[in-house]
Amino acid sequence: MTRLMLLFFLILSYTFSKAEEKVFNLMGTYAIIDLEDEQKIYETYRYLREIEDLLSDYKDDSEISLINKMAGKRPVKVSPITFEVIKKSMEICKLTKGAFDITVGSITINHRRLKMIDRKTAEKLVNCNNIVLDYKQNTVFLKKKYMAIDLGGIGKGFAIEKAYEKISTSKGFIAIAGDLKVWGHQRNIGIYNPIDKSVVAVGLNKRDFCLSTSGNYFQNHIIGKKTDILQVSVVYEECSFTDAISTGIFAMNEKERKKFLENVTFGYLIIYQDGRVEFNKKLLEYFEYLTFKPF
Repeated sequence: MTRLMLLFFLILSYTFSKAEEKVFNLMGTYAIIDLEDEQKIYETYRYLREIEDLLSDYKDDSEISLINKMAGKRPVKVSPITFEVIKKSMEICKLTKGAFDITVGSITINHRRLKMIDRKTAEKLVNCNNIVLDYKQNTVFLKKKYMAIDLGGIGKGFAIEKAYEKISTSKGFIAIAGDLKVWGHQRNIGIYNPIDKSVVAVGLNKRDFCLSTSGNYFQNHIIGKKTDILQVSVVYEECSFTDAISTGIFAMNEKERKKFLENVTFGYLIIYQDGRVEFNKKLLEYFEYLTFKPF
């Protein structure tokens, strides 16, 4: 995450927060934890770090790294946290008909980063149906050698949601890069505008929600078909869902996207490369007011 994005989050948080607030380095980016109890803030940060240690494919001793190393060889027994996020990922993979697929790690990890296989081979290995979950043994198995799991499209949202469940505070705010959750109070929330590096919209939340924003303008990390989209933001009650769905929508082609977005139960806002902005009525239901900024 760039300094620009950090500044964006800090401006919103500093301006509208009335509770304690701390900024941490987490998951290769920056996190803001805003709770009334400072001790709870540090407890939450430590818990988020525990999740990162389990799920990061950049850590050689993480459970995800072990699953990837054992691809095509044997199942790996994992913690309930790791099992849950993979299970959720497979459900959303099916929901998006493969647009969101954590086995994209064959491309992002084994091809791009580790140079273990060529691009053509990596693309053939992307298939969430080749993940085997054993609910009795709590194991995960990747059927084919050189398959790999990359949780970059869901991990941050999942971590935020698990932290929210664990700390059980009446109100708070947690943000990690493009994912955030606000609950128990109202505050102004902005949606980043990558075209002029400001905000495309800012509003006061009407109820508790998660907001996730996906785009390829910083890391070029989302693998999918050629798209006319610059950025996707999704609003819903559960952060694993918003994170994964925003990634999936971004990876879809125009025809897939239009069909998928028919009668959805979540709010969304899409910024196109030509500057057009599209959003649905459901988005407005989450805000007391939402003001769009000209650009």
